[in-house]
Amino acid sequence: MKDQEIAEILKSVKTIALVGASEKVNRPSYEVMEYLLHQGYHVIPVSPKLAGQTLLGQLVYEKLSDINEPIDMVDVFRNAEAAVGIAQEAVAAKANVLWLQKGVISEEAQKIALEAGVKFVMDRCPKQDIPALGLEK
Repeated sequence: MKDQEIAEILKSVKTIALVGASEKVNRPSYEVMEYLLHQGYHVIPVSPKLAGQTLLGQLVYEKLSDINEPIDMVDVFRNAEAAVGIAQEAVAAKANVLWLQKGVISEEAQKIALEAGVKFVMDRCPKQDIPALGLEK
């Protein structure tokens, strides 16, 4: 995906479900969630282990289907094997974008998303792309 397309996605997205959220401050998912919140995005953490708790002031959900508001983007901090099921959940949740973090490569998840008309980003990080594309607030 080209930088211009990534920039358009990041400008249009408001609500992000972050799957694989961690309470550990040294984990990439925590750092990215904190950064996205500071950039003005509404971030909804998703983690079965932390469900019902709050993380960075946000209620944690067990799974995407538990979220009862529109999701613009699903940001995935899980392994490639889990990405396929998450892609199916993202499609069912009517998310506009499925974003697989750096190191998460799944052609099958890509196929599921694109066939459902969901924009797909793989092996990139919004925390890196936002400043690189001059989108920081």
